[in-house]
Amino acid sequence: MIDQVVYTFSAKNAPTETVSSGATVVLRTMDCFSNQIKSSDQLVTSIDFDHINPATGPVYVESAMPGDVLKVEILDVTVDSAGTTTTLPDNGPLFENVETRTKIIRIKDNIASFNDVTFPIDPMIGVIGVAPCDKEVPCGYPGNHGGNMDNHLIKKGATLYFPVQVEGALFQCGDIHAVMGDCELCGTGLEIAGIITVKLTVIKEFKLGWPLLETADKWFSIASAPDYNTALKNVSLEMQDLICRTYGWDKTDAYLYMSIQGDVEICQACQPCLVDMILRLGIPKQDGRPLIQS
Repeated sequence: MIDQVVYTFSAKNAPTETVSSGATVVLRTMDCFSNQIKSSDQLVTSIDFDHINPATGPVYVESAMPGDVLKVEILDVTVDSAGTTTTLPDNGPLFENVETRTKIIRIKDNIASFNDVTFPIDPMIGVIGVAPCDKEVPCGYPGNHGGNMDNHLIKKGATLYFPVQVEGALFQCGDIHAVMGDCELCGTGLEIAGIITVKLTVIKEFKLGWPLLETADKWFSIASAPDYNTALKNVSLEMQDLICRTYGWDKTDAYLYMSIQGDVEICQACQPCLVDMILRLGIPKQDGRPLIQS
């Protein structure tokens, strides 16, 4: 089991392990606060913000080269018995009329207890991706390498596809949420440590501009930008390109189809926030027409 963490996505990060294409990897993760918060009496303002959003890894995948795609099948996500949620100063639409507060939330038999209500957990991965080729990106930020996408569909049973940008891909992940709503309104989900099991496979020579997500019934392009309009354009252009290549349609027909069958959904948009807005655009799967051949 891999448990070493880093705080950036970078080609400079030394691999913790080298695996062949098709290997299954198990990674032990800390929560987004690097397990610094121990009780509800401890405010988020007391922690070291140089050590947030750790990602376990990176993992060097043999034969992965720039221009390839790394396929990441999420086989399992398990979580510890308690997690943390907290408001963040100057973060989210309601920060001016709430207190900075920490809550420790207990989990038993996959049920979380919040005050006098309970609800089932649905563990997902907030930070996941590969190394960018030209810069170091803190793990708390998204980009076309993946990173902090905070997409609650990235969970057990889902498959992600990342554009490989450096030799070996340098895959890493972390920031599990036991449960999180779309937008992550106050800036945190139910932040928790846990164990992630993935299968890593190299797909040779496939052009991909942004991460692609496959669920049981849909394909989702995922993209980000500082503002909604730019994020929407990024995610739409990526899906348009994939549809044109897969279906053999021109750009206009792809655009029309996306308006009829596509859904644009918010992953994270807890504005104001230093982190870019992240969107996903999903279209239904069609038999015999996968957006990427794996």
